[in-house]
This record gives sequence, C-alpha cells and structure tokens, in this order.
Amino acid sequence: MVNQQLKNEVKSYWNKASCGTEFIEKPKFTNEYFEAIEDFRYTIEPEIFSFAQFTRFNGKKILEVGVGAGTDFLQWNRSGAECHGIDLTEESVENVKKRLKQQGFSKYDVRVADAENLPYPNSCFDLVYSWGVIHHSPDTIKCLEEIIRVTKPGGRIKLMIYNRHSLFALYLYLKNALIRLKPFQKLSTVIYNHQESVGTKAFTQKEIRNILKKYSVDIVKISSPATSHDLLYYKSKFIRIIPYILACICGWNKCGWFMQIELIKN
Repeated sequence: MVNQQLKNEVKSYWNKASCGTEFIEKPKFTNEYFEAIEDFRYTIEPEIFSFAQFTRFNGKKILEVGVGAGTDFLQWNRSGAECHGIDLTEESVENVKKRLKQQGFSKYDVRVADAENLPYPNSCFDLVYSWGVIHHSPDTIKCLEEIIRVTKPGGRIKLMIYNRHSLFALYLYLKNALIRLKPFQKLSTVIYNHQESVGTKAFTQKEIRNILKKYSVDIVKISSPATSHDLLYYKSKFIRIIPYILACICGWNKCGWFMQIELIKN
C-alpha cells in the first residue's frame, strides 16, 4: 500500500531545496551558484567519479533516478551519453534545465516522476544510476524493482544507498539517541526521523545481498568505504581523530555511510 502522506512529506522536504543547494549562498541559477554546487558536491563526495565512471558511457542510453541539482546529470551529458533523468520534485527539474541550458546542452530528457513508478518501458537503458536517492522513498524495494525493470539485459545498475553499519550512522545515534537519554532507540528509527527527509532508511550489506537474491541480477560489487561524512569533515581536527581511529579499527572499506552497489542485469 502506498504511503502517500509520507511521500508528500518527502517531496515537500526536497522541493524546498535540492540536495546540496541549501549550503550555497550565491544568487540562485547564476553561473556562480551552479559552480559552487558542483565544487561542494565533489569536494565532500569525490568518490562519485570513480563509482559513476561517467566517461565510460559515451553514446550509451542512461537514466539517472533522482537528478537533484543536476550536478551528476551534467557529467553524463558532458560524457556524450544519451541522458534521461527523473526527480520527484519540480525544484530539481528546474535546477537541471537551467544548468544544462547555461552549458549549451539541449538533447536530454528530464522530467518530474516517481522512482516507484518509472515512466519508461521494460529493458530500455544501458545504465541506470542513482546516488543517494531511493532510500528516501517510502517503498525502496519498489524503486529497486523499477530500476531493474527498465535496465536492458546485460545493462548496468549503479546505486548508492545509506549503510546502517557505518560510522556516520553511529554518530547519528550518539547525537540523536544516546545524548538525549534514549539509549534503547533503534538505529533505524534514529535514521528514519533525523536524517534529511522523514522516512529515510539505511541498510546493511547483508540485507542488500539477501534482497538481491530475488532478482535476475549479478552483483559486480558492494562496498562501503569510509567517506568524509563518516570522518565528520565539518568538525574540528581534534574531534575528527576519533572517527579516523575507528575507521582504522573497523576497516576503511566496510564502515562508510555510502553503500556503493553495482549490478548487471541478466
């Protein structure tokens, strides 16, 4: 059953400001505004480039699910891919269209749509890419099923979803549960209520592997390397020593907030 009220709340949250734009102080839709968004995104999340591998999809038909402010979508266009994109919010689509127009791109398709019901036929994309989006949907599994459905046999799926067994998730628990004298509050509940839009979910690698067994896909990789978010990049150097030590103990490739998933559809 569709949780429409939750979906409306999620849409309202992201319609106020696309991901990352809330930190930008430049006048909206100016060149400086878009450049600041791009600089900020790839400064704190540089792993996007090695994961997406934009330039490898020249001439390929790709779909980005959740285009946000359009920073990655711009890279797909620059790479020479045939670009299609969707987002739940009008704010996002407006950002993308203005950004690509400034860059001189006109051959692309971006529209407002729901990731739980993608408006595309079966098996039509060489790649479906989504960075940090479907864990915000009320029905993340339905989003996954739709992504698999629209991917061509032999095509690739690249997803980033949040990792519940991560240092940043631990930080959220300490900040929003333990310090508030709620030590028995579930980590999933903390993330649901306190990470970005209400309803946000995070998974473990084991959970994702079990979920994927139900579908006709091969796992290329699932990894969760430590990110700048896990290392609390916005805190003082003294505080950042703590997550750095924990990352060394727990394993740099296991404790990251961003679970990177790459699949091939059979």
